[in-house]
Amino acid sequence: MRLAQLHRPLIISTAVMILIAIFAGAGLALDDRELIGVPIWLKPFKFAVSIAIYAVTIAWLLSLLERRRRLGWWLGTVIATAMIGEMVIIVGQAARGRQSHFNNQTPLDSILYSVMGATIAIAWMCTLVLAILLLIQRLPDRANALAVRFGLLVGLGGMMVGFLMTMPTKAQLDRPEGEAPTIVGAHSVGVQDGGPGLPLVNWSTTGGDLRAAHFIGMHALQALPLLGFLLVLASRRFARLSFDRVRARVVTVAGGAYAALTVLLTWQALRGQSIVHPDALTLAALGGLLLATAGGLAWALDRPRTVEVPAAPMLSEVH
Repeated sequence: MRLAQLHRPLIISTAVMILIAIFAGAGLALDDRELIGVPIWLKPFKFAVSIAIYAVTIAWLLSLLERRRRLGWWLGTVIATAMIGEMVIIVGQAARGRQSHFNNQTPLDSILYSVMGATIAIAWMCTLVLAILLLIQRLPDRANALAVRFGLLVGLGGMMVGFLMTMPTKAQLDRPEGEAPTIVGAHSVGVQDGGPGLPLVNWSTTGGDLRAAHFIGMHALQALPLLGFLLVLASRRFARLSFDRVRARVVTVAGGAYAALTVLLTWQALRGQSIVHPDALTLAALGGLLLATAGGLAWALDRPRTVEVPAAPMLSEVH
């Protein structure tokens, strides 16, 4: 699939995000202002990179549609428009030295945050419709079809974790009667946003942080289809993977494990627990997940009992 054949508005939006990432990168180097404990241009940089990856992934997924292509074009165009609109607000708020997310300090801040929330909801709904279209469409290779479908479903779940961040915290609700909170929502659970965090991603090291599950789950959109592609490559060297059923089983186990990990990270964050300081219960749950995944992979890699001609798809067949 050539770049020129992909959805043009989404590719244009990807190019815009790359330019914004370069601009924000310059801001990181030249502007020493901070907001909530981090460089003010870090959020625009991270969002620009993330949206660029998301936009080009959606463009590729739209290329898989054999029917409803006109609907797909409109879905992609709406997503591209929504994402550019969100980034305009994020960059504008950073330039003003204002918090873009959760900010209700002034009428303008509140309006801009509401618009951002609407753009995300619209993008999520469009991605859901695309997922439905690809769920009902027959794709040529079973393993790759499963990878795309698991990627979309888990990715939608990861995106939904972001909606949990918009809920007001107990501290925000605990205000004098009649006084509305100026900040509604938070990334962190159990601690204030802006505390100690991991490098670059800034996930809290002292409390729960929903961004971890949001990030991991959302990028199933790329990780699971990439796994399907790598299995095709590996099938040229490992005879067991040349069986379509084996590759499909591996993708099924990986998709289930990825979804379970996203749920585990969400549960950990909602308990106010940092991703880098898991307690015994979290470690036990993670150990159970790892054991179940290992057992699933052992089952998946077992030779099919029924007769099946090993015929891995050509790379040209993997969209």
